[in-house]
Amino acid sequence: MQAGEVTLEKVGKRYGEQWVVRRIDLHVERGEFFTLLGPSGCGKTTLLRMIAGFVQPDEGWVRIDGEPVNRVPPWRRDVGLVFQSYALWPHLSVFENVAFGLRERKLPADEIIRRVRAALNQVALTGTEERRPSQLSGGQQQRVALARTLVVQPRVLLLDEPLSNLDAKLRVEMRLELQKLQRDIGLTTIYVTHDQEEALALSTRIAVINQGRIVQQGEPRAIYEQPADDFVAGFIGQANLLPAIIEGLSEHSLQLITESGETLEISRSSLTASGAPFRAGDSIQLSIRPEAVRISDGGEQCAGPRLAGTIVASAYQGAFVEYEISVAKKTFKVRVANPKGKPLYRTGDRVQLTFALEDLVIVPRVVQ
Repeated sequence: MQAGEVTLEKVGKRYGEQWVVRRIDLHVERGEFFTLLGPSGCGKTTLLRMIAGFVQPDEGWVRIDGEPVNRVPPWRRDVGLVFQSYALWPHLSVFENVAFGLRERKLPADEIIRRVRAALNQVALTGTEERRPSQLSGGQQQRVALARTLVVQPRVLLLDEPLSNLDAKLRVEMRLELQKLQRDIGLTTIYVTHDQEEALALSTRIAVINQGRIVQQGEPRAIYEQPADDFVAGFIGQANLLPAIIEGLSEHSLQLITESGETLEISRSSLTASGAPFRAGDSIQLSIRPEAVRISDGGEQCAGPRLAGTIVASAYQGAFVEYEISVAKKTFKVRVANPKGKPLYRTGDRVQLTFALEDLVIVPRVVQ
């Protein structure tokens, strides 16, 4: 397989007067695992189907290896699409499901046998050739759908929420298998999901989509640690958002006052990745991740800002405990490592929250 590169230039699609996606620019490099991440209805599947050729853009250009493909039919684009439903033929064996695309291309019988066996070996399904899809587990069916796509040797692999029909444990296992397979083959992969954990675990880069537009794209760690706005902060993992006002600015820092009246001085290194300019008097939000917040009963001295709160809910997760804490009429989420034998906090307990200033990120509000 020869990995391709994909470029979208000012791509848009509308249905009637409603734009589903608008003016999308992105470039997916050869061999990259690129994820389109966003909530249901944001336009990510429409983008994927425009790359595949099943939907025609109303503006802009889709290019594969630099060549415009807007008017090229799906079967001539050398891309493979794995559907969310797998779309396997129930009356055909595993072998015939995988061989279907090769038979349509009228390849010689010995070439079909060789390539089907190689594809099944790639996805660890050797020995299942004569089974029907109904005789396979959900994870095995997903791998058959993947083998059927890989066997035609596409330049680009497109995956539309392929793990969403699996149970939680199998989804994690298949996520790891998919990551290893993509890395081993080196195939350019564009993956659509609404699951931020999948996106963070699998991707070399992520494009976060909201209401038909890319609001941020970059490496997973950069997006998680430096969200461009409050939508990204809340959608990529969990985020606690504190409203604040900028009282003053200097070359290296910003002076803020929080909604609860606490004065903070934040380094400019905590600014959002959006690059938006800030001015004195601006209303902003401070984002802090649940794992960056420390919790105590108030009897110990901790550096950093302090917030008093009350435990309203807790969830023991084995390796960690998640708490919801009421702070000044807002709910804070806190994730702490398993205290290993020490008592857990209970609903109604009064606690103090502290955090390091360097863990705060300033994010602008999304204007709807």
